[in-house]
Amino acid sequence: MRKLLALCSLIALIPLLTGFVKKQETPSTLTAGTSIAFKTKYHIILVLDGPRWSETFGDSSYQYIPNMGRILKKEGTLFTNFRNEGSTYTNSGHTALCTGVHQNIPNNGKKLPKNPSIFQYLIKQRKLDKRKAWILTSKGKLEMLANTKNKDWWNTYMPSTYCGHKGSGIGYPDDHVGWPIFKSIIQEHKPVLTLINLLNIDVWGHANNWEKYLTSIRDLDGMALDLWKMIQQDPEMKNQTALYITNDHGRHLDGHKDGFKSHGDGCEGCRHISLLALGPDIAKNKEVDRKYDQVDLTATIACMLGVEMSTGKGKAIPELMNR
Repeated sequence: MRKLLALCSLIALIPLLTGFVKKQETPSTLTAGTSIAFKTKYHIILVLDGPRWSETFGDSSYQYIPNMGRILKKEGTLFTNFRNEGSTYTNSGHTALCTGVHQNIPNNGKKLPKNPSIFQYLIKQRKLDKRKAWILTSKGKLEMLANTKNKDWWNTYMPSTYCGHKGSGIGYPDDHVGWPIFKSIIQEHKPVLTLINLLNIDVWGHANNWEKYLTSIRDLDGMALDLWKMIQQDPEMKNQTALYITNDHGRHLDGHKDGFKSHGDGCEGCRHISLLALGPDIAKNKEVDRKYDQVDLTATIACMLGVEMSTGKGKAIPELMNR
């Protein structure tokens, strides 16, 4: 644990040493070989399934994401070169976020990830009750994120889940059905780590319905603001919670294959995703154009939680670990 925290300290010093942040923006605790006293106690990863960069932060007018683009962006740090450098499908993208490893996993939910997740590492190393770690997804097939086929971890240290229709691990209910349930679970249990998946954008993209695709982006933009307001209104979570708003993959650009209808290859539209991060250890109203990948977010959260993920492949993001 001491080695991990010391490593986090050195990583968090990188922006200072390379001129990415001013000296006064870096906590005095960030000295080599010492641990960081992070203010963040709770971490929530909100995954908006499948919007393109061009309809979100790539459009400077923010016409489809007025809440994230004009309100929440001022409250946090926007990463403009965040990527999915693995397989650009739903299950693979979420697996990368949960395990810190890119894996080309079947997209039907029938197979488990090869590696244990950050949820399992957290529960084991912090000796937490499973209700302190939750996977909440509109897509039932994503319940597979709670487990792994790694024989040393299979069926152990699994987080709580509410996935799909009535939390059954099946079905694809509209996001508006699960949203109040997801919020109530967070309010009741105050999880240390939560992952939320919202599906509507991806569903209407695959349906080749441009208007409903855009409407869904607007709707989920509203849910992101709603979640942040809920956090700020909770006496315990306020000033102790980080919210990471991202997506699992993008979509094909216009003129490539069938355009926004699909995704799944290595094109720029599929790989270029977004990350807007808000929280007590994260700078406000800042943009970062340095390239980062999904697995780097996993490594960062693990570092801040004091969790050692021996199987993870990412590197901690310094801009997320100091103000």
